[in-house]
Amino acid sequence: MGTGDGVAGQWGGTDVHFGEDGGRLTYGSYLRLPQLLDQQHLESDPPAHDELLFITIHQVYELWFKQVLHELTASRDAMLAGELWLAEHLLRRVHTIERVQTQQVDILETMTPQDFGEFRHRLSPASGFQSVQFREIEFLSGAKDPSFVRRFRGLTSIEQERLRQRLEEPTLWDAYLEVLRKAGFDTDTEDAIRHALRKVAGDRSQYAAIWELAEALLQHDELAAAWRARHVVMVERMIGTKPGTGGSSGANYLRSRLDLRYYPLLWNLRTAL
Repeated sequence: MGTGDGVAGQWGGTDVHFGEDGGRLTYGSYLRLPQLLDQQHLESDPPAHDELLFITIHQVYELWFKQVLHELTASRDAMLAGELWLAEHLLRRVHTIERVQTQQVDILETMTPQDFGEFRHRLSPASGFQSVQFREIEFLSGAKDPSFVRRFRGLTSIEQERLRQRLEEPTLWDAYLEVLRKAGFDTDTEDAIRHALRKVAGDRSQYAAIWELAEALLQHDELAAAWRARHVVMVERMIGTKPGTGGSSGANYLRSRLDLRYYPLLWNLRTAL
């Protein structure tokens, strides 16, 4: 029986089809390619050549954000369930995606300021500041900011609910503190957490999984910081000090976020080692 034949009976009588002849599902239908490839609608008239690139790269970012949220949520839940190996594994996957996200800025920088200027005026008041999924990643990672929900009026009711849920649910850091508690550590105060982290770092043979999980969280934090730094330089190269299309101060706002750290106690631990 060839690989292109329909297969029945091998898996408990399930009718499984392989190949173009027997397949009821195609590559295009599985990935919903007709719908996906119809989502890039240019606002410029006449069409600006680079607007398609601009739309595509940002849609790709949102797809990666969706995947990152999927993995970070599962990693947090794995920590809460005591499955430390799974939590670390999923964080390592996120690291790989985050490196790809930073590299994608190189593609966007093939667009010149002049080319961007052909359609940038059409974007207002839309702005990357409005990416709900990006804010969800920040909230889930530990940087909760309720003021974002209050001051941004362009959110749909569904988006508002998603962000409210992220504000209410445990963060990755909350889950890591639960890991420390289950290992017998006191986490009631920052000093107690610092003591626990020093103990874990000083006895990696006993606390190997907890230490590696902390390192995976720190790597996530570092890669997020690297993306923010790369992003702000790209914006400065593209529009200089112009304000953002959504009304923000543009590159100045982005620079104000460069010092953001999800896990300051893990960074401070380096000083104590």
